[in-house]
Order: sequence, then structure tokens, then C-alpha cells
Amino acid sequence: MNYIENIFLCLSIPLLVTTLCTSRNRRVSLIFLLCGMTVCLCSAYISTFFAGFMRADAVAAVSNITPMVEETMKLLPVLFYLLVFEPPRVEAANAILMTAAGFATFENVCYLTTNGASNVTWLLIRGAGSGAMHIVCGMLLGLGLLALWNVAWLKTAGTVAMLGFVIIYHAIYNLLVSQRGPAAVVGYLLPLLTMVSVLTLGQRFRRALAPEK
Repeated sequence: MNYIENIFLCLSIPLLVTTLCTSRNRRVSLIFLLCGMTVCLCSAYISTFFAGFMRADAVAAVSNITPMVEETMKLLPVLFYLLVFEPPRVEAANAILMTAAGFATFENVCYLTTNGASNVTWLLIRGAGSGAMHIVCGMLLGLGLLALWNVAWLKTAGTVAMLGFVIIYHAIYNLLVSQRGPAAVVGYLLPLLTMVSVLTLGQRFRRALAPEK
């Protein structure tokens, strides 16, 4: 049996102690790292409940239920941070990245305890695929927050649109990696290619906006 609650406690307690002992800027990052691990744990329960309630098979669960639950849960802590504390948008974008990183880390640890750690090659593929997918979804939501929260009427509509986009992206990834052969290879490469594209376009965009010397 995989006692994910015990794993969560072992990982979160050192981070919580560190949070109490560090500076404010680092404290915010650690808090959202913990939030990511927490929502990963909660997402497992919620997804399992809905899959059982709807009597969904494995394909329906990974394509319809899991992406919606996980991406919504990852966004909730950041929305609370935005609406209650009203931080700068850059801090909110960093917060959602840290939430995604915490989510991906805890998910990979639970995968290790369930499937073992003997196959290093497969673990690297899993870490670079699933881990990068969660980070990419966080990057896309962060870019959406930076771009859309500057316009009042776009806050709600834009957030819902970006959430829907990353849910679809997550579902496509899950469907691809659940297959075998070339489809799975494309699925595992998709987050890495997306990340490179987003970073490249972001650098070009910043250069275009930079004032000429």
C-alpha cells in the first residue's frame, strides 16, 4: 500500500521548518512549494472520488477528470494569493510556478514509491515528461496572469480561458503517454518542446520591448 499521507508529512515538515526560519521572499516560494504538494495530495483524493462516482475507465479518468481537477487545484492557491494579498503580478507568476514544481515533485515521489526506482532511464523520461508538463502548465498560466490581469475586464474571462487551455494541454499529454510507440514519444517530448518554445519567444518579446541604447 502506498501511504501518500506519510510521504507528504516526511517531505513537508522540513520545508515547513525552513519556511519559518528564512526571509520573506524565500518564505513565499517555500509556502507555494508546500501548496503544490498539498494540492497534489488533495487532487489524488478528488480525482479518485470523481472517477468512482462517474464509473470512469482509465482512459476517461486521465483525459477528462484528472487534468481538470489537477489544473484547477494548482490555480486555487495563487488565486487566493492574488485576491487577498494583491501582490505584484510577477510574484503571482512565480507563485504558480512554485506550486507546479511542488505538485510535480510530490507526484514523482509517489510514483517512485509505487513503481520502484530500479529503471533509471524510465525515471528520467518520467521526470522530464510529467514533471516538465506540470511546469509548462504553470508557465502558461503565469504568462496569462502577467498579460491578462493588467486589464480589469479580462481578469475573470482570461483566467478561465487560460485554465481551460492548460486543462486541454494536460489532457492531450495524458492521452499521448497512455499509448505506446511513437504517440508516447511525442507525448513525453511535447512539454520539453513547449518549454523551449515559450522561453525562446519570451526572450524575443523582452528584446523587442527593450529600449534602444
